[in-house]
Amino acid sequence: MHIEEYTTYQESEVLALYGSVGWTAYTEQPEALRRGFAGSLLTLAARENGTLVGLLRAVGDGCTVVLVQDLLVRPDHQRRGIGTALMQAVLERFRSVRQVQLLTDDTEKTKGFYRSLGLLTLPELGCCGFMRP
Repeated sequence: MHIEEYTTYQESEVLALYGSVGWTAYTEQPEALRRGFAGSLLTLAARENGTLVGLLRAVGDGCTVVLVQDLLVRPDHQRRGIGTALMQAVLERFRSVRQVQLLTDDTEKTKGFYRSLGLLTLPELGCCGFMRP
């Protein structure tokens, strides 16, 4: 597995990856996803034998705040350290940034994954979050 910056958007492989994890809100609006990639601060790709198997997309200013918008790994490649390697790469790159944030599913499995990387939930930091539904 190799991690690299994802600099050339290839719609077919991106849609296939998002579709593999069931993120249809993205795949149903491919032009919005393309624009989202174009406006991202950083996108990292995990490739295995040239095939896109994981991706992390971050937005923000890169100085005071970074939001991990998307972290996804093909289901048949999960539990192999790909998500961990992508997160470690972004955390290392933005180690001096005050706030690295993300929103995710409220499951013990997901929370356990992010805790294993040293992240805390907002309540654990004495914070709360808001989002428009």
